[in-house]
Amino acid sequence: MKLKVNNSNAPVWRNLIVHSQLPGKLQKLEELSKNLWWVWNSEAKALFHDLDRDLWRAMGENPVMLLQKMKASRFDEIVADEDMMRRIDNVYEHFQQYMSQPMRTDIPSVSYFSMEYGLCNALKIYSGGLGILAGDYIKEASDRRVDMTAVGFLYRYGYFTQTLSMDGQQIANYEPQNFNQLPIEPVLDDHGHQMVLEVPYPGRIIFANIWRVNVGRMKLYLLDTDLDQNSDYDRQITHKLYGGDWENRIKQEYLLGIGGVMLLKRLGIKHDIYHCNEGHAALLNPQRLVDYVQDEGLSFNEALEVVRASSLYTVHTPVPAGHDYFDEGLFGKYMGEFPAKLGITWPELMNMGRENPDSNERFSMSVFALNTTQESNGVSWLHGEVSKRMFEGVWKGYAPEESHVSYVTNGVHMPTWAASEWKEFYADTFGPDYLEHQELEKTWSPIFYVPDEKIWDLRMRLKNKFINFVKRDFTANWLKNQGDPSRIMSIVDKINPNALLIGFARRFATYKRAYLLFSDLERLSKIVNNEEFPVQFIYAGKAHPADGAGQDLIRRIIEISKMPQFQGKIIFLENYDMIVSKRMLTGVDIWLNTPTRPQEASGTSGEKAEMNGLLNFSVLDGWWYEGYREGAGWALTDKRTYTDQAQQDKLDSATIYSMLENEIIPLYFAKNSKGYSPEWIQYIKNSIGHIAPNYTMSRMMRDYFDRFYRPEAERAAALKANNYALARDIVAWKERVAACWEAVHLVGDIELSEAMHNALSTGNGLEATLRLNTAGLKRDIRVEMVVYKDEDGDTHFHEAIPFEVVADDGDVLTYHLKRDVKYSGVFRYAFRVYPWRDDLPHRQDFAYLKWL
Repeated sequence: MKLKVNNSNAPVWRNLIVHSQLPGKLQKLEELSKNLWWVWNSEAKALFHDLDRDLWRAMGENPVMLLQKMKASRFDEIVADEDMMRRIDNVYEHFQQYMSQPMRTDIPSVSYFSMEYGLCNALKIYSGGLGILAGDYIKEASDRRVDMTAVGFLYRYGYFTQTLSMDGQQIANYEPQNFNQLPIEPVLDDHGHQMVLEVPYPGRIIFANIWRVNVGRMKLYLLDTDLDQNSDYDRQITHKLYGGDWENRIKQEYLLGIGGVMLLKRLGIKHDIYHCNEGHAALLNPQRLVDYVQDEGLSFNEALEVVRASSLYTVHTPVPAGHDYFDEGLFGKYMGEFPAKLGITWPELMNMGRENPDSNERFSMSVFALNTTQESNGVSWLHGEVSKRMFEGVWKGYAPEESHVSYVTNGVHMPTWAASEWKEFYADTFGPDYLEHQELEKTWSPIFYVPDEKIWDLRMRLKNKFINFVKRDFTANWLKNQGDPSRIMSIVDKINPNALLIGFARRFATYKRAYLLFSDLERLSKIVNNEEFPVQFIYAGKAHPADGAGQDLIRRIIEISKMPQFQGKIIFLENYDMIVSKRMLTGVDIWLNTPTRPQEASGTSGEKAEMNGLLNFSVLDGWWYEGYREGAGWALTDKRTYTDQAQQDKLDSATIYSMLENEIIPLYFAKNSKGYSPEWIQYIKNSIGHIAPNYTMSRMMRDYFDRFYRPEAERAAALKANNYALARDIVAWKERVAACWEAVHLVGDIELSEAMHNALSTGNGLEATLRLNTAGLKRDIRVEMVVYKDEDGDTHFHEAIPFEVVADDGDVLTYHLKRDVKYSGVFRYAFRVYPWRDDLPHRQDFAYLKWL
C-alpha cells in the first residue's frame, strides 16, 4: 500500500484571551469601563482619553479595549502618577454617588423594547436615528431614576462600516464584534454560568445567550443567538441589524417580542408599562396574552383588556411602505401555535394585524401593535397628525381628527450630545444643577446676558477642534482610497476655520434630498468660491446597502467634490458614526436638513445642534415644524407650490441658494472690529434660550409620563384590582354590546327642523329628534351628528354634536339635539351611534359604530 503524503484533519480552534492584568489600585477603572455612565460624564470620558490618547482613538473610544491593550508599563506609570490616581478616585467617587441614588417608586415602572440602541460608538447595535433615540431615552431613564428595563439584541456584525472607493462607490463592510472587548457583561445563572434563554420556535428550541449593558443606573438586556447549540440558520438571527430576508426578519421580531417577555419573566422583572418602540417589537403582546391566559386564568378578551391598558406603541415611520408586513403563510409558520394557546381561531389572530379583517391582506405589525396597545403616538406633532391619517382605516367611521393617536416630540440626551466645553459653560452660566431643570426655558434664560465674545470664542474653539479632527482622522483614509496625494493635501489645507461651515449628515435616503444643493452647480460655485465670504459644506452619511438611489447620491457628491471648483469646498466624511456625528454637531456653524415634507417623522440631529450653538436651516418638517423661531435659525416653507416633486425640488433648491446668498452668509460675515457678527451671536442666543430646552430628552420623558405612562398605569392597576374585577366587568359589557349590536336600529324617521331642509343663517338653530331601539343597551348607546366642511376643494371633519336622551320607553330611547349655528360655509352631516361607558380610555378602544 502506497503511503499517503498528507493525512490531516481540520484544526479545532479554541479561544484563548489574554488581557493586560490591571494592578489592584486600578480596579476602579475596570468597573467604570463596564458602565456606560462614562459616555455622558465628561470627567470620566476625559479620564479614559488621558490614560493613553493615541490608544483611546485607535480603540474607537472603547474603554474596555483600552484597558485590555494598554501595556503593563503604562499601568505602572499611572499608579506612580499621584495626580492621575487622584483623578481616578474622584471620578469613581462621583460614579458611586450617582449609582447610590435609588430608582423612584412613585412613578410607573417601564419595560422598553427596541431593535436597536445607539449608546456609544464602541457598541455597534444601532444603525441610525431610531437607535440613537432609544439609547438617549434609556440614558435619561437612568438620570431620572426611572425603574426601566430595556430589551434588545447583541448583534455579531451590527450595522456596516462604510468605506468609499476612488469613484465614490459605497462599500459596506460587516465586521464581527468581539463580545469580550465590549462594555457589556454576561448575565449569570444560579450556577455561575452565562444565562441561556430557551425560546420555543415551531419545531425547535432556539437558544440565546443573555448579556447586560449597564447604562448608568438602568439595565439593558441583549439576546444573542450566535451559539453552537443553534443551527447555522438560526445563529444568524442576531448577526445583522435589519439584515437577511423576510423570514429572518420575522425570526428577529419573534425573538425580540416573545423571547424578550420570556427573558423578563426569567429575570423576575414585572413592570407597569410595556413600551413597544416601533412595530418590530409588537410580538411582545402575544406572549403577554399567553401569560395572562395560562398563568392568571383569564379569557382571551380579559387578557387583552389588561395587556392593552398597560401597553404603548410608538411609531417612527411616516409612510405605510416603511412598516413590516408578512405573508399569511410566513406569519403562520411562526405564529401558528398561538391561537390554541390563546383560545381563539387563526383567522381571529390574523385579523388583529389587518386593516380590513377577513381579507387577504398581509399581516401588519403596526396594525397589530395598534390593536394590542391602548395608546399609540408619533414622534412630533406633525408626525402625530400624519399617523392619524395613516392609521385611519384601522378604526373605520372615525375621522383622523377624532383619532386617539397622539404624539411626543423627540428630544436628545443633552449630557451625551453637548460638547464638554458647552456643558462647562452651561454649568457656569445656569448653575451647577441646571441639568435637573433643563427642560425649562427659565433655566436657559441667563444665556441672553452672556458677553457675545464668550460665545464666539467657544464656538471658534470647537470649530478648530473639529477641523483638527478631520485633518487627523480622515487624511490617511483619503490618501488610501482617493489617490493623488497632492490633491488630498490640498483639500486638507483648504479647510478654513474662518469659513462658514455648513453640515449635512444623516442617512442617505432619497427623501432626505441631499441632492438639492447641487441642482445649479454654477450658482453653487459662486457661493463657495467667494474669497471675501468663504463657505464650505461638510457631508457625511450612509446609504442602506439595498438603496441604490442613496448610494448613487453619495457617488454623485464625491464626483462633484472632485471638480476643480469644489475641491476643498465640498467635503464628504466617510463612515458616519457617533464619533463623527458629535464632532460635526459641535464644530460646524449651520445644520442643513432638506427632507420631503412630511416624511421626516421627527429628526433629532438638529436638536443636538441646538445644544452646541449651531443654527438650523431646515424644511419645516418633523421637530423643526414646532421648533423654528424667527431670529433663531432659518426655515424652508411647509407650503407646497407644485404637486410635481421635481418642480418642487427646483423651487426649494433655488430658495436655499437665495437664503444663503441674501440672508445667512451676509449675517455671518457682518463682523465687527472684534472679528465676529453680533447679529449672528444673537441668533445663537435666541436658539439656545428659546429652542434648546424644549428638545431635551428630559422634556420628552416628562411628556411620556404625563401623557401615557401615568394614566395607563393607573387604569391598568384599576383593571387588575380585586382579581381583575373591573377588567372582567368591562369585557362582559363589551361582549353584551357585541351580541346586541346588530339589533340596534332606528325607529321611524329622523325628524329635522324645517330650517335644516334649507339654507341656514348663523344664529339659526339646528334641531333633530330620533327614536332608537337600543336592543336592551339603553343609555349605553350614544348618538351624535357628525359635521364635515367643504373647504379648498376637500372635505374635512368639523365637529361631532352629541344628542341628549329626552325620553325612555323600555328599549326605545328618544334622542334630541338643539344647537345654534355659529359658523358659515358648505357642510355635510350624518348621524351615528356608538356604545360608551365612562371607564373606557377613548372611542377607538371599542370602535363599534353605526350610521343611521
